Amino acid sequence: MILRSPSSLTRPGHAGREHGQAMLEFILCVFMLFVMVFALIDISRVIQDKQVMSGLSRQGSNLASRGTSLQDTVSALVTQGAALDVGTRGRIIVTSVAEGASGTPEITGQAESTGGIPVTSMIGTGVGQPANVPAAANPILQKGQTIYVTEVFYSYQTVTPIGNLLKLALPSTLYEAAIF
Repeated sequence: MILRSPSSLTRPGHAGREHGQAMLEFILCVFMLFVMVFALIDISRVIQDKQVMSGLSRQGSNLASRGTSLQDTVSALVTQGAALDVGTRGRIIVTSVAEGASGTPEITGQAESTGGIPVTSMIGTGVGQPANVPAAANPILQKGQTIYVTEVFYSYQTVTPIGNLLKLALPSTLYEAAIF
């Protein structure tokens, strides 16, 4: 009985092809791992930024509803939103809305942060103009009462190359609002 080494049992060049296939599989696995890690990082940042924005919008409407002037409310929120750099990469708009003479919601006051991104309020602009309040706010808005809407806009930028890598169009402006 003649014993042969395992390398003598394979055809010449066959081991090189298996090595190349293993290398290709490794590269594909590493690529997929990077895509998942990059996506996880950017999605986590979006969730964190939305949480901060949600807190800012609630605090703003709460402050305004307790009698703080709209401009002082905006100033306080810009200071509190320093982690997001809302002063340069976002915009905060606080709007007071009351029922107008015609019985429809009307803007009674509005203040917004200076600088930041150029956006307009989803509620509307201009004192005395009609307000476009969400349907959920209609039961809150009653004759003789004022509601306060705080809107926070933020220009989100990815920190990983996931958008360019997969040719995805990720949202560039995040929005959050709260009504008190």
